[in-house]
Amino acid sequence: MLAFTFPGQGSQQPGMGAPWVDHPSWALVERASQASGRDVAALLLDADADELRRTENAQLSTYVLSLVVHDAVHGLGVRCHRAAGHSLGEYSALTATGALALEDGVRLVSERGAAMQTAADSRPGTMAAVLGADDDVVAEACAKAAGDVWVANTNGAGQVVIAGDPAAIEEAGAIAKELGARKVMPLPVGGAFHTPFMAPAAERLQAAIDRTTFADASVPIVANVDALPHQHADQWADLLAAQLMAPVRWRQTIDRMVADDITTFIELGPGSVLTGVAKRQAPGGTTKAAATPDALEAVVEAAHAVDAVAFEATPITPAHHTAAAAPVPVAIEHEGEHLFAAERLVVSPAAGVFTPIEGIAEGHEIDQGHVLGHVAGHEVRSAFRGTIKGLLAVAGERLTHRQPVAWLRSA
Repeated sequence: MLAFTFPGQGSQQPGMGAPWVDHPSWALVERASQASGRDVAALLLDADADELRRTENAQLSTYVLSLVVHDAVHGLGVRCHRAAGHSLGEYSALTATGALALEDGVRLVSERGAAMQTAADSRPGTMAAVLGADDDVVAEACAKAAGDVWVANTNGAGQVVIAGDPAAIEEAGAIAKELGARKVMPLPVGGAFHTPFMAPAAERLQAAIDRTTFADASVPIVANVDALPHQHADQWADLLAAQLMAPVRWRQTIDRMVADDITTFIELGPGSVLTGVAKRQAPGGTTKAAATPDALEAVVEAAHAVDAVAFEATPITPAHHTAAAAPVPVAIEHEGEHLFAAERLVVSPAAGVFTPIEGIAEGHEIDQGHVLGHVAGHEVRSAFRGTIKGLLAVAGERLTHRQPVAWLRSA
């Protein structure tokens, strides 16, 4: 089967929209400009690297161009059986599969980018890729560093992204090299994303999510938070809210799609970072990057090879969104947890190094009051009975107060 993947922030580049100006799918840019109240074409054509590095610009421009590319591929009859997006790219995947209308997505991405930019301005941070080391090694390096630094992305095949305070990243990078990492490479981003540094953005993003209507996706989307396929409209408000401060589990996402018989990965949007990861993580599969119209022919050929042409999917249009869509639940606080209806985040009761209890794992049924681990001598307890859908902290990870530790589906 075939999967579409959508890149995240950091893949943007000056002039990335130029090859698409004369393509019919460029019409989406005008729609995006009207929805956002911004000149999106100027971002895609005229903005320099420094301007595009700003979070609010990087996210909107990458999201829109990814959907221009998808619209072109969709118009050629190519359909996917699964979809996934890296961080911001998850919003592109939602729109491409009909779970989020384009105009709603533009407004949501614009608000997300602005909220994250404000959080980054208030607490400066950055990110770096650690190459040639396993996830556990990098997590150990972060735990040993004196400052605030965490694993933000597990991209697979010896590539892990860390984020946090610049000095702490430098220290963690040096420790990782001592533990066997080959290289530490700074990333051109404007903040420490998918870490507690983004906490100030959470409330603003939640308000934007609460104003957004989601629909069922045409195909399953493998989510960043838990690397599991989701398709129903009522799941995405919680997943997107949790995604802001949780690591992007991209290695696990690729592994899940391979387990679900995905053999062809098509990256839609600027750059080819995800294509490189798929080549290493899914050897023997077919990988293609579609960033310009010149790549469309190769995409069609790859789709024909797995019979993914004219597979029924939902085009980008707000028409399928109805008033009957499930309402988005409102988040409330309760005894150390952040509650989202049936979905709950168990958070750290204190700052310190996390030590999980032996044997705790995804899929485990737990009772109310169950201890998941300890942080600085404090017990991490669940206030509710339910099923662990994902562990969001690893052994030895340095947590801040109220950092997510686990994600539950309550009973």
